[in-house]
Amino acid sequence: MTLKIEVVVADITGRVVDAIVNAANKELIAGGGVCGAIHRAAGVQALESEARTRYPQGCPTGQAVETSAHDLAAKYVIHTVGPVWHGGEHGEAELLASAYKNSLLLADQLGSDSISFPNISTGIYGYPMEEAALVAARAISEVTGKLEHIKLIEICCFDTAAREIYSQAFSN
Repeated sequence: MTLKIEVVVADITGRVVDAIVNAANKELIAGGGVCGAIHRAAGVQALESEARTRYPQGCPTGQAVETSAHDLAAKYVIHTVGPVWHGGEHGEAELLASAYKNSLLLADQLGSDSISFPNISTGIYGYPMEEAALVAARAISEVTGKLEHIKLIEICCFDTAAREIYSQAFSN
């Protein structure tokens, strides 16, 4: 199996992949940024209702849970909670790496052959993008040997500046 990693500029809610990763909050409810966009595109009421029913305790930072994708083109939404940036001395890199790894492993367990990630924790959570991109690239490379189904990992950036940063991190 050949695994392909692509870095693109696009609206993640329109990606035609098996799994879209939501940079979720711990409560798994609609928030701002990419989380809010995914909830709106999927159908806020349907997505929140499923998430709250299946995961009443929410999702801890670094972990991942799945729901159906409802009105999205994808089959699944993988909800993962990235860390809030507190200067880098509070385990943020480990938690961010866990969010990427657990999302990939869960999507693979579900039989997904393609997955699209946003730039987890780089928005309102304040993680410096250059550092987040390096963590993402390292975490994904550590897990790829364990994947049985995934053939495409997409890093979906919101602009060309982010794409350049993530492309550089994945080219190292």
